[in-house]
Amino acid sequence: MSVFSQYNFANEKALVRVDFNVPLNDQFQITDDTRMTAAIPTIKKILADGGSVILMSHLGRPKDGPADKYSLKHLVPHLYQLLNKPSGSAGSVAEPVNVLFANDCVGEQAYMTAGMLRPGEVLLLENLRFYKEEEKGDKAFAQKLAKLGTVYVNDAFGTAHRAHASTAVIAQFFPKGKKMFGLLMEAEVASAEKVLHQSQKPFVAIIGGAKVSDKILIIENLLEKATDIIIGGGMAYTFMKAEGGKIGNSLCEDDRLQMALDLLKKAEAKGVSIHLPSDSIIADKFDANANDSTAPSNNIPDGWMGLDIGENACEQFTNVIHKSRTILWNGPMGVFEMKKFQRGTKSVAKAIAEATAKGAFSLVGGGDSVSAVNQFGYADKVSYISTGGGAMLEYFEGKVLPGIAAINE
Repeated sequence: MSVFSQYNFANEKALVRVDFNVPLNDQFQITDDTRMTAAIPTIKKILADGGSVILMSHLGRPKDGPADKYSLKHLVPHLYQLLNKPSGSAGSVAEPVNVLFANDCVGEQAYMTAGMLRPGEVLLLENLRFYKEEEKGDKAFAQKLAKLGTVYVNDAFGTAHRAHASTAVIAQFFPKGKKMFGLLMEAEVASAEKVLHQSQKPFVAIIGGAKVSDKILIIENLLEKATDIIIGGGMAYTFMKAEGGKIGNSLCEDDRLQMALDLLKKAEAKGVSIHLPSDSIIADKFDANANDSTAPSNNIPDGWMGLDIGENACEQFTNVIHKSRTILWNGPMGVFEMKKFQRGTKSVAKAIAEATAKGAFSLVGGGDSVSAVNQFGYADKVSYISTGGGAMLEYFEGKVLPGIAAINE
């Protein structure tokens, strides 16, 4: 049993760091509430125990203090809906949950409202990043936040890689036993640990996206763990060119060609199979309505660019995925936002779902991969979807995440 699940929050004021950094449209409506939904079980457990909850989060990147478009007040109606949705799960709350809002995250109104909070009530604080001290990891600011609650719960895996006041510094103001991970954070860490340290072989890591430079550290770290690494997306063409292939106008980091060759050599020395797409769907311009064709990935005509993996590559990658017992997916296979170039990403999502159904453990992380499994209807067919893009990447690069270290210390 986890520390959080065993803890009785009766009469406690739980100060919970959540990641409510959700996308809003021009009318301040939430366009994807995944991050909010993910935090609900933690909040409900505290309320069901007879505790009250004080939520703190950031939203966007406000430059100069408070700005209406970054105010967390826009999330209050949706948070109320989520908390008052009937759920059959444990920790369901009988009384309607009252959601209050403080127009500051420290200061008199925040302290007064928090002080008067009754068991079963929720208080959402205003955007932490309206204060520069949050991102600076300012100790005095963290102490001011700490005064709001009697117990600290970090449930924001998406910000665990940042040494900010509310994610890493604040924990020192709570004694051992009064600081812990929430249910989401526990699940995120457990899933990442399962892949990194308890993976069953064969273990395939599917790495996509535009740039090799963004994924170099994760690939290097995975060479110690994985049996197979599939490389797709724009970054595949840097490898193709490094090996002497013709890639037309495809995306390429010319200053990383040597690095790509070094990675291939390291993989060979460690007995890790690197799979590059044998063919590509190519286009004559970067456009949803471009003319398209198929070509070997290492022989793309001048003036054309690879925007997705081809049919043979889809089959090639599917075969590798089907044989795997552990699967990590980070990054798309092509420009899946355009209908013409989404087949590769879709085929990988499908193969992962099929392997999962046969007993493999699959972890999907990183904004684009998560969007893809949601968009193609495979979200409930993979083992775990990580909400923390940057945090998950750094975890797999082998870095210590300040938000995790602060609780474990």
